[in-house]
Amino acid sequence: MIYPEEFEHLMESFQMLPGVGEKSAERYVYAVDSMENDKIEEFAKNLAQFKKNIKRCSVCGHITNKEICPICSSDARDSSTICVVEDSKSVFMFEKTGKFEGVYHVLGGLISPVDEVNPEDINISSLVQKRVNDNVKEVIIALNPSIEGETTSLYIQKLLEKTNVKVSRLSYGIPMGADIEYLDPLTIIRAIDDRKFLS
Repeated sequence: MIYPEEFEHLMESFQMLPGVGEKSAERYVYAVDSMENDKIEEFAKNLAQFKKNIKRCSVCGHITNKEICPICSSDARDSSTICVVEDSKSVFMFEKTGKFEGVYHVLGGLISPVDEVNPEDINISSLVQKRVNDNVKEVIIALNPSIEGETTSLYIQKLLEKTNVKVSRLSYGIPMGADIEYLDPLTIIRAIDDRKFLS
């Protein structure tokens, strides 16, 4: 062991974050070491408050600090159009464009038999059983163009075949394998405008 025990433990904690390797974790520990105590206490407090107060919207599954998120509770949104996304990162990306006026449904993952993620392991059933009703005119499937995204899209499309809802998908000027969270707002706007109807 070349580091003090506390140093190593903090490095290990930082390495729990996605994309943080040993070198990055080491830099973060040095940064913490140079911080004033009040800043460290504020950082720790923010982490604790986040875990305590952030929950999933009981309607759409988006992250929020309320029972129902501001999007679902807004009278200004078009609840007849539901955009199905993988996670909250995608919701924030769509919201940054200011283009989409409908509401969302967050799956919280994608179907992946290889990873043993089945339809019942993600938030699909509530979409069909609770959200798609006579008032809903369109469901936009906005999942990443990966094998898992395609599998999940086809599964949702199949479930909605017996309804009167139009099903569309984003136009794939979006490159195969690209993550929606990394796309620029203009690409997302074009994908929404050029979406293809499946039913």
